[in-house]
Amino acid sequence: MRLLVVDDEAPARERLVRMVAAIDGWNTVGEAADGIAALEMVPRTAPDAILLDVRMPRMDGIETARHLSALDTPPAVIFTTAFDEYALAAFDANAVAYLLKPVRADLLANALERAQRPTRAQLASLETAGPRRHLAARIGERIEIVPVDTITRFVADNKYVAAHHARGELLLDDTLKDLESEFAQRFVRVHRNALVAVDAVERIESHANGSGVVYLRTGGEPLEVSRRHLGEVKRRLRG
Repeated sequence: MRLLVVDDEAPARERLVRMVAAIDGWNTVGEAADGIAALEMVPRTAPDAILLDVRMPRMDGIETARHLSALDTPPAVIFTTAFDEYALAAFDANAVAYLLKPVRADLLANALERAQRPTRAQLASLETAGPRRHLAARIGERIEIVPVDTITRFVADNKYVAAHHARGELLLDDTLKDLESEFAQRFVRVHRNALVAVDAVERIESHANGSGVVYLRTGGEPLEVSRRHLGEVKRRLRG
């Protein structure tokens, strides 16, 4: 069985790798120092399970586990952390195990023995303390990761939502409604098929019929604002 070790502290990773080497049937196929690096490694290392630290810079373990739901066959997740306040979130998410640091060899062996691939629904049930800081999607044999603060708008088109950002666009499986709920503090709905980042708006123009358009600081074609949403858009921009 293949294992990926993810922890922002090198000594902790080294210790876990040594412990795994002593457990029959498991082989460490990679190490990562944060969630973003881990997501980038998963497609090429194809781990059966991940030892995933909860508290890490750039992207924590809880958010990382949520992004794993973008994979067709996500690996089993075993959380490791020194902070026991995360225990409830981990077990509610049906993680294989939750191991407190310093990890004991016998408990690690038991967790790996129970490891099996969780369902997509289990991974999607993970909750963070707040909205995600990154969005991720499978692009061929890799996972593309985009910081939310670089996204200027979400536009729904058929069964996908396109997240437009500084480097292009990312096609998401998320619904526009779910994105609106998760990122309500940052984005405002301008039309039934579009959300716009409030900070990205340069100006708004109203039309005589009660609709309008918004112009973004990044340029490009202005976006239509429906009559239904014009009042709320103006209120958010004033705020």
